[in-house]
Amino acid sequence: MEDTKATLNETLVSLFKDINNIEAKAVITDDFKDITNNDMHIIEAIGVGESQNMSAVAKIMLVTVGTLTIAINNLVKKGYVSRVRSEKDRRVVLLKLTDKGRSAYNHHKKFHEDMIEAIISDLNSDEQQVLSKALTKLNQFFKSRLVS
Repeated sequence: MEDTKATLNETLVSLFKDINNIEAKAVITDDFKDITNNDMHIIEAIGVGESQNMSAVAKIMLVTVGTLTIAINNLVKKGYVSRVRSEKDRRVVLLKLTDKGRSAYNHHKKFHEDMIEAIISDLNSDEQQVLSKALTKLNQFFKSRLVS
């Protein structure tokens, strides 16, 4: 049991340390070299569906609206995001991905799809369910430690 705990600890520490670097190297390619991995996650938070307001995106990213504004200004300047007025309330400014932003979103989504496929490809259905349950518990542990 102690060996299992040590292995899990070593694996998780290594994974958490490396995951942003690994993802950045895979996602920030020549086509998207003008943005950061964090920018890519903001693009993901905005999404390709309905336009999002700043508060909703800031909540997803766990940052303040002020912090998000700086990043959005850069993404607008680089052509990934546009600001549009709400049809319902002209005072509200919404964020929407441009064609370039949607292309970045799809590129990032493909990385995640490939990652999941690589993880589960050699697992049977029972093993996939166990892994899913374990990662869900890990996610819940970290979310319970978030300070709002």
